[in-house]
Amino acid sequence: MTDPVVGLSVRREAIEPAPASNAQMSVIGLCGPMTKAANVLDADFAAAFPMDEPVLFGSNSAKARMIAPDSEMGVALRLINAQLGRLQVSAQCVVSRTAPGADEEAAIAGIVGSAAARTGLHALRYAGSHVGAIPRLIYPLKTSWQETESDANPVVAELASILDGIYAVAAVDAPGTDRDGDVAYRETVQSSRIMVTTPGVKLRDSAGAPITGGLGAAAVGLFVRRDAEHEGRPFRSVMNQPVYGIEAATRAIEFHLSDGSVEGQDLLAHQIGPLVRGESGDDFAIADGGFVFMGFENVGEDLVWRQIHKVRGRDFVELTAIRTIRTYLGKWNLTEQTIQAVVNTVRNILSKATGKKEILGYQCRFDPDENNPDDLRTGHIYVDTRFEEAPVFRRATLLSRPYAPALDATIESLIAAETL
Repeated sequence: MTDPVVGLSVRREAIEPAPASNAQMSVIGLCGPMTKAANVLDADFAAAFPMDEPVLFGSNSAKARMIAPDSEMGVALRLINAQLGRLQVSAQCVVSRTAPGADEEAAIAGIVGSAAARTGLHALRYAGSHVGAIPRLIYPLKTSWQETESDANPVVAELASILDGIYAVAAVDAPGTDRDGDVAYRETVQSSRIMVTTPGVKLRDSAGAPITGGLGAAAVGLFVRRDAEHEGRPFRSVMNQPVYGIEAATRAIEFHLSDGSVEGQDLLAHQIGPLVRGESGDDFAIADGGFVFMGFENVGEDLVWRQIHKVRGRDFVELTAIRTIRTYLGKWNLTEQTIQAVVNTVRNILSKATGKKEILGYQCRFDPDENNPDDLRTGHIYVDTRFEEAPVFRRATLLSRPYAPALDATIESLIAAETL
């Protein structure tokens, strides 16, 4: 439309805080060899799950049923599905199918893959551009294997840099045979994005025969369940959550709420997440029955970030800010109004998190110490953003003491009543 020679032209412009575009934190990433179900043709399976390519599917979808339910990947999906909560039908998954290999080591090499060729685990890094979803809860197969107790599992060793690059966390399986082996395994891993779980779990195959699966698969399912209970927001821990769909743990781990010397407490002290059984009538058990996951920490060194739900919550805020602020880039000149709109956008994200009791408080401001004329001239600003995630409630100390004033009150009451 041409502007009039005489008259009025109206152009609408608004630089306002943008509504938050929440990051999706509950997509599961799976990686490993896959076996087709008996009724599926080879060609159909290869077409549905190309080798070393990210594929998006629902954990209870027709595509998921193409995977043999008793295979390693099939059991992982069964454990994930068993943890889903009320009204949850399926978990969103991205899988990278890798070569089975001639032996365990060859299969593991396929999972490790190549960064340059974008194979194995590295295929998950490019899921966003390939399938429109980025997995942020990773469960790779074959993480419990070790050549020796002093050697890190190759899959776990490869994970850390991949997780950092996509703002993801992973659950991995310790060997699970005994306490010493689990602790030795944990000592080969250090990452604020990796949770070590133990032991394995027992369940039944399609014919009713006993088989085992990895607790890590159930752990990522628990994250999906907890996120769904809170509008997809990943600020809650999975500690003290019941694990469904299993018959038993592959090894019994003793747990006692007041005794730090038992195995379950010792594993927690080493940042290992154990599965423990409830005990009816035992006041010091974690529950009256069922199987309960007690993991809440990653295997990082920094005490501030050891609670893994804090890492996921921080990821959510940062990713949501990125997704929301990008709407301004290139569209507006850097003016005072634009700067205020950006600051207010981040404040709104943090204000909502505070209102939901996900964080304890925050500060968000245009930082006068970091910003300078040269940066502003090039269109660059610094926004000082600080907030504190709510920690998980993990211990209470009861100070049980005599209360002498109660005796005085009793005497005074008796005197007042003239009973003596």
